[in-house]
Amino acid sequence: MGTQATFSAFTADPAKAEGAFVAAYAEIRRVERLMTDWERPGEPESDIVRINKAAGKDPVRVSAETIEVIDKSLEMSRRSEGAFDITFAAMHGLWKFDEDMDKTLPSPAEIEKRRKLINWRDVMVDHKAHTVKLRRAGMRLGLGGIAKGYAVDRCAGVLRAEGLRDFMVQAGGDLYVAGRKGSASWMVGVRDPRGGPRDIIARMPIEDHAFSTAGDYERGFVMNGKRYHHIIDPKTGYPATASRGVTIFAPTAFLADGLDDAVFILGPKKGMQLVDSFPDCATMIIDAKNQVWMSKSLEGKLQRMGAPTDGI
Repeated sequence: MGTQATFSAFTADPAKAEGAFVAAYAEIRRVERLMTDWERPGEPESDIVRINKAAGKDPVRVSAETIEVIDKSLEMSRRSEGAFDITFAAMHGLWKFDEDMDKTLPSPAEIEKRRKLINWRDVMVDHKAHTVKLRRAGMRLGLGGIAKGYAVDRCAGVLRAEGLRDFMVQAGGDLYVAGRKGSASWMVGVRDPRGGPRDIIARMPIEDHAFSTAGDYERGFVMNGKRYHHIIDPKTGYPATASRGVTIFAPTAFLADGLDDAVFILGPKKGMQLVDSFPDCATMIIDAKNQVWMSKSLEGKLQRMGAPTDGI
């Protein structure tokens, strides 16, 4: 999934934990093979690769899990007024922020051409036939903004089934915490968007909850005094500019993962409204002007460690 997966457990039986971790790792790889939009030589094509290849042509029969993730994605698109949109993958190969990062900007004409292919309403799901179709040729799905959260929840289910009760699962910025570390709660931290990897501006004890962060600092570059990064605004085709970092607290990693990108793109005012529309969810947002916004439900729980560092 283009990131590191980390499993931790608090247990008196390290052998049990090790066996559980092996099973959880196998599960995250299974989800990856099912939902990646990358083709891998010598491996079967994923559901998403097959959907993308058939764009504008035929519906593709896919697994119930893939339909579940796509359904939740489309619901998030509707509730976020299109800020979250899995058809953003039409931009694939245009902006390069991964291993093949290229610090050159795409032409405005090509960005506009690709942007016209982004529209979540053109994803056609037939639940009776178990098929998905992209309405127009050239469209492309990418579940990178939500599938990691789904995979984290699946791993948590595996660890529970293996007998663990106190553990943590993390895949990149998506994390789920179960139980406690003995007499203490697990502690999670909010990174300073303009600080180093270990610079924390807030922390919070959590139990049986998910924690997901979207930031403009993980994959991107600064050019001519402007930051370009991997979170693309579907309405413009350019990197979103309303936020620097968004952290979501939610009951599931699946929900938290979908929310963080949507809130990042919407910005603090509409983003707060979106988070408030989901039960038992909360957020901390650092906006483009380096101002901190925080859900009222986090007051007295989230411990502020200092102000975020300013900078480009």
